[in-house]
Amino acid sequence: MTLIKSISGIRGTIGGAAGNGLTPIDIVKFTAAYGSWVISRTSIKKIVLGRDARISGEMVNNLVIGTLQGLGIEVIDLGLSTTPTVEIAVPLEQAGGGIILTASHNPKQWNALKLLNESGEFISDEDGKEVLDIAERAAFEFADVDQLGKVITDNSYLQKHIDSILALSLVDVEAIRNANFKIAIDCVNSTGGIFVPALLKALGVETVYELYCEPNGQFPHNPEPLPENLTEIAKLVQSKNADLGIVVDPDVDRLCFVNEDGTMFGEEYTLVAVADYVLKNTPGNSVSNLSSTRALRDVTEKAGGIYNAAAVGEVNVVNKMKATQAIIGGEGNGGIIYPESHYGRDALVGIALFLTHLAKFGKSISLLRSSYPEYYISKNKITLTPEMDIDALLIKVQEKYKSQPNSTIDGLKIEFDKEWVHLRRSNTEPIIRIYSEAGSETVAENLASKIISDIKEILKLN
Repeated sequence: MTLIKSISGIRGTIGGAAGNGLTPIDIVKFTAAYGSWVISRTSIKKIVLGRDARISGEMVNNLVIGTLQGLGIEVIDLGLSTTPTVEIAVPLEQAGGGIILTASHNPKQWNALKLLNESGEFISDEDGKEVLDIAERAAFEFADVDQLGKVITDNSYLQKHIDSILALSLVDVEAIRNANFKIAIDCVNSTGGIFVPALLKALGVETVYELYCEPNGQFPHNPEPLPENLTEIAKLVQSKNADLGIVVDPDVDRLCFVNEDGTMFGEEYTLVAVADYVLKNTPGNSVSNLSSTRALRDVTEKAGGIYNAAAVGEVNVVNKMKATQAIIGGEGNGGIIYPESHYGRDALVGIALFLTHLAKFGKSISLLRSSYPEYYISKNKITLTPEMDIDALLIKVQEKYKSQPNSTIDGLKIEFDKEWVHLRRSNTEPIIRIYSEAGSETVAENLASKIISDIKEILKLN
């Protein structure tokens, strides 16, 4: 059993002993801490709540609602929803915050409380530490019987979210309708099965082949949208002669596409393609995290904009986007952040922008993919002993490559012309993740091997 307390929320496996899993006691404790933090920060006793379709969702939802009521907080319960929908609802409801019950791409035994501030954005590092401190001290006080919070069930946000997307100036429903797309979708039996078909219908897509769209939480495959988990939709796209496939994760903040021949468009290239469309129509800057493909920088600079990299983590990307007035950003895991809508990863916004782009492009999705710079990312890791000083090790690697451009805002990223390697420590285990990118798979893997060899050599000398 696992319980991970991080700045962005509380994530764990269901069951086990309190403190070793996401048990009812842990759920109440951390919900009470967050609710108390919201009241002290904003004086607003209203929180928006939504969940994905995983099996434990109803149980966790009931505990969270009861705890917030006990604090005297009004709960706006969206029920089965998506992470971006809850993010949009928080400011519209003028709430003090929001909680999304989802473990994102983790398997079915996991769940989590993802925490939002009053702007509907993930809480900051500093705020997260404050919530954890309140939980540790059990510094919460519950309301008297006459002051208990009420619960309002609100099913209107599916349509409100879709309406907000249709209102975006770069979403062209007529172009999408005229393209007569045939689209296969895989929603991994979570809430994408409710939201994605509804969005596609609103966008004028008449032919949709649904795969795993029943929101029962029984994930039919590993829910992370990686190529090895998407063999069935690839076959469906081919057998139905579809124009493309669309895949979302359980809470609908990650998005990837399947080409008409069953090959993968590439999760890294979701953001590249959407950014290409946005930047061609509204010149500006872009942001992604340090571990995302260089192709975004190439596309941005070609459009006359400036690209900036942020530390890994959605809140870091959002902060960098605000600081650089970026008009598009996100993460290479298929996360699209379009400020014109809101500052959060949103697969639904991504779908609408991408389909508009593809419709106006007027050719196949595989030809669109081939129009972008070709890069390959190799992902590796080194396991170290728990007592190892990882920070000191990274300093020695940086010293070895001091003549190369590098960044230390999140681990160590070293650039070699258009190639790069990014080393960063895991927050949860004694490993260093080593991502490298180059114009070919072989070169990317060789670059990673060289850095791994350097690390092993440094460890020998110590």
